[in-house]
Amino acid sequence: MYRSPIHMAIHHDLVSQSFTTGQADDPAELAYTLPAAGVIDFTHTFVPERQRGQGVADELARAGLAYARQQHLRVRTSCPFVAGFVQRNQAEYAAILDS
Repeated sequence: MYRSPIHMAIHHDLVSQSFTTGQADDPAELAYTLPAAGVIDFTHTFVPERQRGQGVADELARAGLAYARQQHLRVRTSCPFVAGFVQRNQAEYAAILDS
């Protein structure tokens, strides 16, 4: 489990290849694939309407990127939200991007 800076519990499920937070019946989710050895591709972000505007997607992105860094994975950002997040925080994440 990843504990976000805003005290949000984020769960990583290796089997479903996702990071989730919120209620079990309607969680916010960051999904990924492992398309090649040493590469993680963040493919989709979803946040239920009642959780939007609270920084949930940002925290999911941070958790996923922290996992990628910890596991020494190169990052691809097929998900438009994660691509934008990485662009806004380029100095922090540029070194782990897959070229």
